Amino acid sequence: QVQLQESGGGLVQAGGSLRLSCVASGPIFSSYAMGWFRQAPGEEREFVAAINWSGGKTVYADSVKGRFTISRNNVNRVYLQMNSLKPEDTAVYYCAVDMAITIATMEVEYDYWGQGTQVTVSS
Repeated sequence: QVQLQESGGGLVQAGGSLRLSCVASGPIFSSYAMGWFRQAPGEEREFVAAINWSGGKTVYADSVKGRFTISRNNVNRVYLQMNSLKPEDTAVYYCAVDMAITIATMEVEYDYWGQGTQVTVSS
């Protein structure tokens, strides 16, 4: 089975930066897209960013566009550089894998999920 492990979360002041990473392991033999979602307490999980199998195409949610950057420097590793963080960015961030060569933005389209990493932005 595919396993995903996120890391890099923590407590940061508003305006600061964090870099999240996600490593995928297991029987991943075909090309796949990787994405980031987040969920704040009492709220629904929402799409943040995604990147295709080659790293040549990316998609961002409007709320993070211009502040967050998703990148891929390894077949099984993806990063989320988070700059100019705001208190409303506070959430558990999840890494996900979609076994397809195209980018998906819907939660139901993703096949595997990590356990999440907490990001807390203080005022």
